[in-house]
Amino acid sequence: MKFHVPEMSCGHCVAAIEKAVKAADPSATIRTDLAAHTTEIDSTVSSAALLQVLAEAGYPATALGEGPED
Repeated sequence: MKFHVPEMSCGHCVAAIEKAVKAADPSATIRTDLAAHTTEIDSTVSSAALLQVLAEAGYPATALGEGPED
């Protein structure tokens, strides 16, 4: 699942997002592109739940779609 996170602007933001996602799903895989303000999350948690986790961490996001399977 890929998300646009416009408020993500530094390494601290990335760390806070990773911490919040890992609290919801410790086995999640997270890849971020700070320049594009996007994060890709491989998780068993639903997209809607991840959007809620990101918002609660202070980083409201928009889902960009599922993306290709790796």
